[in-house]
Amino acid sequence: MKLYTYPPAPNPRRLHIFLHEKGIEIPTEQVNLMERKQFEEPFRSINPLCTVPALVTNEGPVLCQVNAICDYLEALHPDRPLLGRTPLEKALVREWCHRVFMEGLMAIAEVFRNGNPAFANRALPGPVDCAQIPALVDRGLQRLDLFFRTLDAHLAGREYMVGDAFSMADVDAFVTCGFAGWIRKSIPEDCANLKRWHDSVAQRASVQAA
Repeated sequence: MKLYTYPPAPNPRRLHIFLHEKGIEIPTEQVNLMERKQFEEPFRSINPLCTVPALVTNEGPVLCQVNAICDYLEALHPDRPLLGRTPLEKALVREWCHRVFMEGLMAIAEVFRNGNPAFANRALPGPVDCAQIPALVDRGLQRLDLFFRTLDAHLAGREYMVGDAFSMADVDAFVTCGFAGWIRKSIPEDCANLKRWHDSVAQRASVQAA
């Protein structure tokens, strides 16, 4: 097994916190996105999507999506479950992971990739050039504000995103809040529930180690 990654980026960071929480160690190779190494061989042949993380499994196939990698590793290492313990918890963790990705992380990505001159013709990740759409910047900012307030309402009276245990839903939400800093946005001051939860998660050893 071998992991190709670039920890500063949000998707690899999600996975690295997961690995630290579960105590899983995997041989790792860095793919420097800032130097566009994801488009070079041999990595391009390993993952034609030209994205990280990418996990070469013991069985041979390469997994290139964080959710798929976590599902695979959770099945191999069921101790310290992060994807839910009961059928309902598992469903709720999956639901919140999806919502966080679609409503939060993708909103930030809209702003970051469509408003940054460094990403001209690179508005979407992957091997194919894609033109920026400046109008998506304003939409992304509106979506991000709604996302923060959705999380704030959800976390009222809650210690964790789902149930009474830390899960991948907390990982994804925490990393997404941090990713907002890439577009110079942060949790609004009036989102007290979200700020309390965020400060608590930030103290976890897995977060500080990732």
